[in-house]
Amino acid sequence: MYRATDHVENEEWLAAIDDAAERLELGGEAKSRAADLFLSTVPEADRSKEATVAASLYAGALIAGERRSQSDVADAVGVSRLTVQKRWKALMEEAGLEPPKW
Repeated sequence: MYRATDHVENEEWLAAIDDAAERLELGGEAKSRAADLFLSTVPEADRSKEATVAASLYAGALIAGERRSQSDVADAVGVSRLTVQKRWKALMEEAGLEPPKW
């Protein structure tokens, strides 16, 4: 769980989630899930936050039933597809969710 101050402290990253979600044409539920995942797992190092944004968006879209490809999410955020692939399952587990077992 996160604190209200986490939202304020990470405002620019939440804006990045909104911007990328718009580019991906994701709905409100996917954006909300992505923001919740990000705030629940926000890393301390700024250099890791962009990757966490991408992983949160990918996982949030999956949870909301608006699946997008890892490549599309990576392009929307500006990271590599491998970054999304490496991080999304661990992010879900850290948030207390069980990732799908495809």
